[in-house]
Amino acid sequence: MIFFCFNLFILQMRFFTELLLNNRTFYLTLTISLSLSLSPVRFDDCVSNDGWRMVSSDPRFRVESDGSVYTQTDVLVGLTDLVEFTVTAQTNTYIWETTVQLELQEPEEMTGNYTRKEVEDSGSLPVVVRFPWQPYLSASGLQRQKRDWVIPPINVPENSRGPFPQMLVSIRSDKDRSINIRYSITGVGADQPPNEVFSIDPEKGKMYVTKPLDREERSSYHLRAHAVDMNGNQVEQPVDLYIFVIDMNDNRPEFKNQVYNGSVMEGSKPGTTVMTVTAHDADDITTSNGMVYYRILQQTPHSPIPNMFTINRETGDIVTVAAGLDRERVSQYTVIVEATDMEGNLNFGLSSTATAIISITDVNDNPPEFTQSTFSGEVLENSVNVVVANLTVMDKDEPRTPNWNAVYRIVSGDNGRHFTIRTNPETNDGMVTVVKPVDFEMNRAFMLTVVVSNQAPLAEGVQASLQYTAGVTISVKDINEAPVFPDNPKMVRFEEGVPAGTIITTFAAKDPDTFMQQSIRYAKLADPANWLSINSSNGQITTTAVLDRESIYVKKNIYEATFLAADNGSPPASSTGTLQIYLIDVNDNAPSLVPREAQICERANANSINITAADADTDPNVGPFVFELPMHPSAIRRNWTVSRLNGDYARLSLRIQFLESGVYEVPISVSDSGNPPLSNRSIIKVKVCPCDEHGDCTAVGAVAAAGLGTGAIIAILICIIILLSMVLLFVVWMKRREKERQTKQLLIDPEDDVRDNILKYDEEGGGEEDQDYDLSQLQQPDSLEHIMTKPVVPESQYPLRPVVPHPGDIGDFINEGLRAADNDPTAPPYDSLLVFDYEGSGSTAGSVSSLNSSSSGEQDYDYLNDWGPRFKKLADMYGGGNDD
Repeated sequence: MIFFCFNLFILQMRFFTELLLNNRTFYLTLTISLSLSLSPVRFDDCVSNDGWRMVSSDPRFRVESDGSVYTQTDVLVGLTDLVEFTVTAQTNTYIWETTVQLELQEPEEMTGNYTRKEVEDSGSLPVVVRFPWQPYLSASGLQRQKRDWVIPPINVPENSRGPFPQMLVSIRSDKDRSINIRYSITGVGADQPPNEVFSIDPEKGKMYVTKPLDREERSSYHLRAHAVDMNGNQVEQPVDLYIFVIDMNDNRPEFKNQVYNGSVMEGSKPGTTVMTVTAHDADDITTSNGMVYYRILQQTPHSPIPNMFTINRETGDIVTVAAGLDRERVSQYTVIVEATDMEGNLNFGLSSTATAIISITDVNDNPPEFTQSTFSGEVLENSVNVVVANLTVMDKDEPRTPNWNAVYRIVSGDNGRHFTIRTNPETNDGMVTVVKPVDFEMNRAFMLTVVVSNQAPLAEGVQASLQYTAGVTISVKDINEAPVFPDNPKMVRFEEGVPAGTIITTFAAKDPDTFMQQSIRYAKLADPANWLSINSSNGQITTTAVLDRESIYVKKNIYEATFLAADNGSPPASSTGTLQIYLIDVNDNAPSLVPREAQICERANANSINITAADADTDPNVGPFVFELPMHPSAIRRNWTVSRLNGDYARLSLRIQFLESGVYEVPISVSDSGNPPLSNRSIIKVKVCPCDEHGDCTAVGAVAAAGLGTGAIIAILICIIILLSMVLLFVVWMKRREKERQTKQLLIDPEDDVRDNILKYDEEGGGEEDQDYDLSQLQQPDSLEHIMTKPVVPESQYPLRPVVPHPGDIGDFINEGLRAADNDPTAPPYDSLLVFDYEGSGSTAGSVSSLNSSSSGEQDYDYLNDWGPRFKKLADMYGGGNDD
């Protein structure tokens, strides 16, 4: 049985009442459009309350529960017009009312030209619907209300197959008996887009639907029915027509996503929500057509059981139903989810599927474990930032997450905090690193105890592994260490001025290698003033000069020197130490006057000169200073006076009223406050000049004060010009002399005595067998001036031979020359003419032409044969005359 609350259709209730009066049969026909059940006679109010009754307001008529209307009395008498009464349908909560109109007709005369047979055959006869049922409930209880010209909503199923047009309702006015009425409808679906979905017979008032409707496109229509006469005058108020499209299950559920991603922690308890999948059905969600239910079709993998998850059939929430989620065994599940409408009815509902990917997130349920119980390593002493051992662990949790990342900690064996353990982010290994130098002489080995944990704490209920601790043995290897100065830098205090040879201190170093027998040697590296020396064996430092605090090498009273200490180990090692000597000041510097030059007006009381003193010493050997004028010469105290301003400054001014312009040298004695005090007599040059009204020296006065007149200035300028001229002439003379030396160079320097000396010349060739040379080259130099002005280029250029000193004996000189010529591999193969430079004039030697050959034959020239091959020709000429 289908009830009103689930499906809304047009229920045409027909009430047939036979009025048997005077053997005449009358038919009373009533068509009521109500939202009622399809049951022929049963009425259900949709609240599971079948207890309802119908009551007529006219006592002449009775309405049964099946809708039949009976007459209680004879109503034929006076029944000429319509009979109208109200019928009320009432339950415990609601009431419905409608108005019934009756008129007397012949048996074959039916409203709208329908016969009784046609009514019985068609099973549906639309008759004038005057007033529909109107349910209401007031605050004060059950009431009845009468409303005119109202049509109840019309329900039309979507996707109807026709035939079209299909009649929906018939609208009639009670005035159509007297006048011709035309009916029309307006609104969306009639005269507004989409047009012509609905139409109405303008004469009969029958409204039709012309095509199938789609609820998903438009779920309802609101039309207005109009009744006018032939002149277009309105005869009734417009009636609102509400047409609702009844949903059919013509749409499948659609998931918002084809793939859903969710996650749940491993070890989650049953009932933990994982994710929610959602499907939407375009059908009416208030009906079973749009009610979507979910179920899980498949789970992959089936570990540890095939049904690890379930889904809420109405909300789509996927939850765990079993324990045993372990990421280390299964890290991801794939679940196929099906959504079905018709409240999940697999026989009538439409379905679709989606995939849910469930990732099992890691929790720290696996503590890290050392792969072995002991580790070892070694390190050189004094090494820093060196990895000495590598610790390996195993952790089954997800790599590179806080649940997997290892944290190492040294719990014992490293009281000096020499080591730390850093974690390798890629391998999770622990790198034991030296962060503080270790000393072999102090510790030859370290026994460390190390524990390991994760960055994230262990999950609740998980116990730490027994292998979370390990022992690490670090051996220290000895190396030769450099000597160490105990005090570096070392500070000593001395007064300046200590004499050379004073022992300052002993700057000794210690060798940390106590297990090696080594000695230490010392040397000086840096001594800017060269004031110190160090004993190479014991490091004793002695001064080699006087220490001066005022030296430029002393900074803030401290003099620094650097020394080297080296052992004889293998390999040798060395270190440096710095000695700082704090020099205590003594009063060894007299003050000097400042400024050394000044100017003052020639008249007294115009201005004065402020003077002070500079002292290289420090407190208490500086100010306050005492400034005094000397007793002699007496003119100083007569013309000048010095008055004290404060401890460091005094004022120099004129004692007399006027002093002639000029430059005056004023001696002033300055004494410091040392013990004993030192004094210094300084000269200040004071320029006295006439001043203007502001007390400033005028330009003329400044020149006059300098003591120079116009004549003096001119004389100075002339002297400067003469001096510049002399310099210019001297430069010209020097250039000319240089040029003469280049063109007329003497054979020997003027300082040398040419007498009794042998001058060495270049190679002159062989003898008289030389050919093709001009003897005119040996003429007087006076006739060769035109040649000397040209550069002379020898025909042949030979390498220079070594110069032999001038021998005292001519024979030795000649022999040395012969040996040099005979042994010279670069000697030319033939003799050639050599041209020499100008040899000067006025030689004390006579002309070569003055040499005469002696024919007396008294001289013996045989000794020429002993002089070598170079003199063979000469020997033949003078010693071989008999052959001629």
